[in-house]
Amino acid sequence: MVNRAPRPRGTSRYTKPALTHDLLVERLRSRGLVVPDQDRALRYLQAIGYYRLSPYLIPFQVRQGDHTLRPGTSFDDVLRLYVFDRRLRLLVMDGLERVEVAVRANLTDTMALIGGPHWYVEPQWFSATKEHEGLLAAVRRQCDDQSGRRAETPSDVVVHPSALEHYLTHYGEPELPPSWVMVELLTIGQLERVVRNLRERAHRTAVAAGLGIKEPLLASWLRTFTRVRNVCAHHGRLWNVGLGVYPKLPAARDVAWLHDRDELSAHPERAQRLYPALVAIQSVLSTVSPGSSWSSRLVELVREHPEVPLQGMGMFEGWAADPFWTSGRTG
Repeated sequence: MVNRAPRPRGTSRYTKPALTHDLLVERLRSRGLVVPDQDRALRYLQAIGYYRLSPYLIPFQVRQGDHTLRPGTSFDDVLRLYVFDRRLRLLVMDGLERVEVAVRANLTDTMALIGGPHWYVEPQWFSATKEHEGLLAAVRRQCDDQSGRRAETPSDVVVHPSALEHYLTHYGEPELPPSWVMVELLTIGQLERVVRNLRERAHRTAVAAGLGIKEPLLASWLRTFTRVRNVCAHHGRLWNVGLGVYPKLPAARDVAWLHDRDELSAHPERAQRLYPALVAIQSVLSTVSPGSSWSSRLVELVREHPEVPLQGMGMFEGWAADPFWTSGRTG
């Protein structure tokens, strides 16, 4: 991963005052937003927050960068876009959960059979020593935290202690738990770094194969999935966010992808939005969860919200007609 120098900070001083909810509603009205029910708007601002809701006003502006809204834009128009984004985040998290679990399983299944249950403690399997040391430090912290908590005592037959608790209370050696416990302790960002740091390409290839993709795609896709998951986990704006990292487009014909395989490469403005990440999620799901209805639920969600500007996600009219979204897999 390229380490870039931090960009220069701005030079202005922030002096904007905090405003009450009533004043914030008045600000929205002054910009042309129709607010027919003051109390309802206040309730939503209190529950959501003006800062979180305000970016959803941008598609309704007369000109980009101009706070003035198009005539007739209502509070419900903005709220519907917010609700769509919330539903999109929940759907994406549902897909990414299966992807993430599959990565954890494929990593430990691949490496434990090669290097044994505690393969990850050995530096020989990794390229970057410092990243490997960071992994071991993170696992030790988790073990120390678990040991410092009150014992997990089962209260009945269906309640069982965690796998880490079981290991620490039953085994003194090796110091750290086996691979299949370790992978469950990692954040998705830590997991992505472990996979990227595997020394042997053959090992990365094996992990990628379990996801239905090729090794050259693995690091790129996992970075994208990590970024998308973190946006969703923090309830951030997803539908038109600039992710900063995007999945590498597959060259191999046996990786599930759009029927028109040049669609994204021919339109860079689409490749730099959320759409290719959604395609990558479905591509992996076609292997790890082939019976999933995820793609049809995505299509239905977008159809239920015709007011959403498709270009914000990098989509286009007719996107859902691609056989990839109806069959889940194309050659």
